[in-house]
Amino acid sequence: MNSNSYPYGQSAEADYAVLDTAVVQRSLQRTFLWMTLGLAITAFAGLLAADTGFVNTIALTFWGFVILELVLVYFLSARIETMSMPVATACFAVYAALNGLTLSPIFLVYELGSLTTTFLITAGTFAAMAVVGYATKRDLTKLGSLLTMALIGIIIASVVNIFVGSSWLGYVTSYAGVVIFVGLTAYDTQKIKHMLLASSQDEERTKRVALLGALSLYLDFINLFLFLLRIFGGRRD
Repeated sequence: MNSNSYPYGQSAEADYAVLDTAVVQRSLQRTFLWMTLGLAITAFAGLLAADTGFVNTIALTFWGFVILELVLVYFLSARIETMSMPVATACFAVYAALNGLTLSPIFLVYELGSLTTTFLITAGTFAAMAVVGYATKRDLTKLGSLLTMALIGIIIASVVNIFVGSSWLGYVTSYAGVVIFVGLTAYDTQKIKHMLLASSQDEERTKRVALLGALSLYLDFINLFLFLLRIFGGRRD
């Protein structure tokens, strides 16, 4: 899943001449810092659940955790303008922890070395595409729209494959998912950059955009990691 809706819709054609790029750079650093902290919380929660056996409890109430995550993402996205920054940050941290709990079974299914290798591949790919999204002068708005529609198709195909159980369809959706989230990483980075440019004169709004951007990039990273894990992951015997 991916969060591509923001409360401050802005055009990609921002007037760079009158906006404070130094503020944008600091805000982007804050965005990636929050994203990294979110990933750390997710990893810690997942490892803790797998190590303590809480993963078995999660398996019994898996969909309850998923629904709670969706509600929390919707709440954060819809109320980001009105809630205080400490509350918004806490919501993001809670979401990251919940996501770690729902993902904890991967620590039992896949070898730790395989998880580490896939994480490093994901990190390198994500970083490269984030740089592309930040540096490119090309407007990626149309690409983002196409990738979002493709993502909907992947979700539908994945749900169908739960019942069909086709290994071929599984491989297709995995590789397609990688391509989609590689592109979305660049698109979301550019989108966040433009939104930060447009709000650079309002420090409070800039912080909110940075936090919601961190959530979007966090989701891009997690989904890219999971699709790559399906391709390269080595399962335990």
